[in-house]
Order: sequence, then C-alpha cells, then structure tokens
Amino acid sequence: MAGKKGAELITEFLVDQEIPYVFGICGHGNVGMLDALYDAQDDIQLISPRHEQTAGHMADAYFRIKHEPVATLTSCGPGSANMVMPLALAMTDSSAMFSITANVPTQQFNRGPFQEINRHGQADFPNVLKPVVKRSFQPTRVEMLPLALRQGMATMLDGRPGPVQLDVPFNLFQEEAEVTLEHGDPVKLGRRRSGASPSDITTVADMLLAAETPVLFIGHGVTLSEASEELTELARKMSIPVISSPNGMGCLDMADPLSLGFIGRNGAYTANQAGRFSDLVIAVGARFDDRSSSSWKPGYSWNFPKTKLVHVDVDQEEIGRNYAADVGILADARTFLRQLLVELDSRPTPDAAKAASWNARLAGWREEWNTFTKPNFDLHTTPIRPERIVADCQKVLPDDAILTFDAGIHHNWFMQFWNARKPASMLNSWGFSGMGFGPSAALGAKLAAPHRPVISVCGDGGFTMVPHVLCTAVEYNIPVVWVVWNNFAWGAIRDIQYGAFNGREIGTAFYQGENSKPYNPDFAGWARASGVTATTVTRSQDFAGALDTAIKANVPYLIDVHVDADVRPPATGTWHLPPIPFKEPVFGAPFMAD
Repeated sequence: MAGKKGAELITEFLVDQEIPYVFGICGHGNVGMLDALYDAQDDIQLISPRHEQTAGHMADAYFRIKHEPVATLTSCGPGSANMVMPLALAMTDSSAMFSITANVPTQQFNRGPFQEINRHGQADFPNVLKPVVKRSFQPTRVEMLPLALRQGMATMLDGRPGPVQLDVPFNLFQEEAEVTLEHGDPVKLGRRRSGASPSDITTVADMLLAAETPVLFIGHGVTLSEASEELTELARKMSIPVISSPNGMGCLDMADPLSLGFIGRNGAYTANQAGRFSDLVIAVGARFDDRSSSSWKPGYSWNFPKTKLVHVDVDQEEIGRNYAADVGILADARTFLRQLLVELDSRPTPDAAKAASWNARLAGWREEWNTFTKPNFDLHTTPIRPERIVADCQKVLPDDAILTFDAGIHHNWFMQFWNARKPASMLNSWGFSGMGFGPSAALGAKLAAPHRPVISVCGDGGFTMVPHVLCTAVEYNIPVVWVVWNNFAWGAIRDIQYGAFNGREIGTAFYQGENSKPYNPDFAGWARASGVTATTVTRSQDFAGALDTAIKANVPYLIDVHVDADVRPPATGTWHLPPIPFKEPVFGAPFMAD
C-alpha cells in the first residue's frame, strides 16, 4: 500500500463526501492542505474570501439552502480564532459546517511556538471552540485521520445538525502513512429520522381533536427536516393556524390565511393573540427563546401551563427547557408530522364549526392589526419609512428569492411584516445574533442556489463590519444584491437606550465632528471602488425601481437606502432585560389566564 499524506486523505474524504466547496483563507499553518486542494481542483473548489468570519457565514448559509455541508479551512492562531463567531452562530441556529483548523506541529507541542495556545494544555485551540461546536477532533497522527473524519461528518449531520471542528497539526498535512479512508457512503442530513411512539401519536391526536383553540408553533427543525408539505397538509386538514420562528418562515406559505407570522415583542399581533388564547400548542422543531416568548412573561405571548404543550424536537435538551411539556416527543419533525397525519386519517372528520369559530377570531385580530399598520405602508417620505422597504421588497422580489439578514432594527421590521413564500428563503442571524452574517451569508446562499435571486438586507453597522464581501463577489462573480439599511446608527441599541434611560444616548449614533452631523461612508461609492455596481436611494418612490434593476442586472449590486431611524416597529409583545423594567405592548394587551 502506497503511503498518503494527511492532506491527501482529508481532500479525498471531502471529495468522497461530495463536498463541493472549501471556503477558507491561506496561512502558514495550512499550506500543506492548500497544496492537496491544488491537485483536486476538478472535484472541489477553494473560494477564498477576505476574512475567515465571512468564510464561516458563507458555509452556514450554503447549508441552510442546500441542507448539504461544505468545509472551511483556516490557519493556526488568528485565522481560526476568527471562526469563533460564525461557528457560534451556526451552532445556535442548528447549521452544519466542517471546520478544518490548522495547529502547530506535534513535534513543537507545548514549546510555545508561533501561534500556539498552551496556557492550560498543549495546542489547546480546540478548547477555544469547544462551546461553539458539536464536537472537536484533534488527531495527532495521520493514522488517526480516517476515524476522525468519519466520526466528524456523522456528528455534524446526525440528530440536530451543527458545526464540527477538525483541528489538524501542521505536520499531519505533510506526513505520510499507509492508511485508507474508512468505508462508508456520503453522510446525508436526515439519514436517520427518529419517530414518535404510537402511544404518543395517539395522545397528540386526541389532544388536537379535543382542543378548541389549537396552534402549531414551528421552527428551524421543520425547515431542516424538509417538512413543508406535511406541515401544510396538517394545517389545512385541521384548519389549525401556524406561528413561525424566523428560521421556520415559509414552511407554510405565509400568504396562506392559516399563517400567523412571528410571535413575541416584534411579532404580529395576530400571532401573539393566538398564543395568548390557545388551549393547545404543538411546537415542532422550535425552541421557546426569549424573543419568541416575550421573555417568558405569562400572558404576553404564551399562557403555559394553562395552555397544554406538546413539544417535538430532535434535541432532547430543548424539550421542556423553558416550558414543561405535557407531552415531550424526541422525533424528527417530518416523521412526526407524517405519523400524526396517518393517525388523523383514521379518526372522525374534525369539527368544522369549532375550527371556523377559532379562525373567525383570528381573522378579526388580523383585521385589527391591518387597520393599525396598513396606512403606513402607503406613505412616501424622505428619509424613507421602514414599511416601504418591506412592502417594495415584497412587491418586486419573486417568490423564490432568498433574503439574508443581520441583527438589527431592519431585521425586526422583516420579522414582523415579511411574508416568506417558500422554506429556507429567509436566512437569519437568530440564536447568536451575530452582525456580519447577512452580507456574508448572501455569498454562500447564491453559490447554493445560483438561479435564485439573493438579497442581503443589512444594517449600515453590520455591513461596515464586513465590507470586504464586495471583493469576494467580484473575484468569484457571485451576483448578489446588498440593500444597506442606512439609518446612521446602531438603531436597535439606540432605541433600547432611549427607552430604558429616559431618552439619553451615547455610542449608538454615527456622528462626525462636534456638530453631531450624521455620518456614514458613501456606501455606493465604496461599492463602485470595489467593482460593484451601486446606487444611492433617498426617495421612497425610487426604491422599488432600483431593486428591480439590481435583480435584473445579475451582477454584484449594492443599494444604499436612507431609512428613517425614528420610526420603530410596533411591539405586540415584550422583551425583558432584568433588572431594567420591560415595556408593555404598543398594540394589544396581554391576556392573563386564570
């Protein structure tokens, strides 16, 4: 048997696993791996953005669209340290990537060579990433690579998906061993789909048929399970309304009357009312985080334990984390929904009058909400009202468009008012809420879906963190559109300051000089200097046309949109940051169950 270098084994494994891309940046620590990738260019493409954070976000977004992973490659020291944030974001949002990090040679472990972390352990970088990956593997001999590679891929995709780290000492890339990869077909997401027990399915069906005001609450687990068809069938069969987390939006077409949108502080009024008055919640692939539960304040979004809860998830740690479940089920979302549909097929026809009564109440709340919000969507102002950006995106973009978002005030508006028409069409920086995700993720999403329009709606602050995405789009001809929501502020945090500290503000507005003149770079000029087509929009009448032109151009394109910073989303729930007092809803009032 001929000997193989470690880098050759890793590259062979990635090709065998049908990994199409490696997103990474060169460094002295990974040059051996780069050399192996040079010989495999016909089978796997290296794309090198200008910052490791962007490489991680690209990989995250690629997986969210294709449900197939790619790899990242970073050098030892700072290069891999820059992966902490994107790995944390992927971990909290259940997104997978195979993160290959280089480390110092084993021969130099614990001697303090260039870029070794060794205060508490030799070559200790895996402990830096330990909290933000599902598992870290650090083989120290070439012979250890086949097992680490196989176990890493399985760990990444089985159960609740998430990132894994393969930490490779420098010498392993170049050292040889007479070893082959372990046998196995490519590992695919969902290859093992656990189901609920028959008795649990019977119990859930009984509860659903007995409920007067049931709702479904879905999250990323339904998207990842590709359960849109089953969800839609169940919702329509039982006339049961659907509340969605941002990462679940579009699994039920949000133009469907049964879709209520998001819940919580920046949720739709109808969704919060449904949560408050429901007598049964079936949560599938969703976790009750603080933003989707009004910080667990009873009556503001949910009314547990008065409301009965069925909680279904592939991750047993999420079941009952924040609300004790009346029925907790460890199961894949699609498998559970299929089982429930089969069970309901054998049951009597649901009570149509009961469902009609519940949906009539929902329709009334929706009408109240529309009456309150709709007039603002028709206003033309300078600077532009946020509602117009959402409305014009809805009008111009095709149903299969993919939107990516950073954290920020712009995301709050889209969470509240965007109607996603298809699954995985709204990529959010949700659980870890990292800035820089949206502008970077657009690149990975476009590589995953080259025939779909991809638009990053990003804050001016978030875009300024990763402006080098422009370079990558030009270098690799990735035709995405950035809509920079330019309000000259860290708007979401500024509003928290205003509300919590009597209108005082420091460090959240972008000013120039002593006269406090609003300041930002000329984003369009910045883009043009990078080779990206760009325009600036200050009149609301011009945005829809500019967006339409950008989509049709099919080149990297940036639109700098000046948005009114003093118009805020109308809160319909609440959000609590103890010990600061929380705010009551702007529209609607909590319902306290007896």
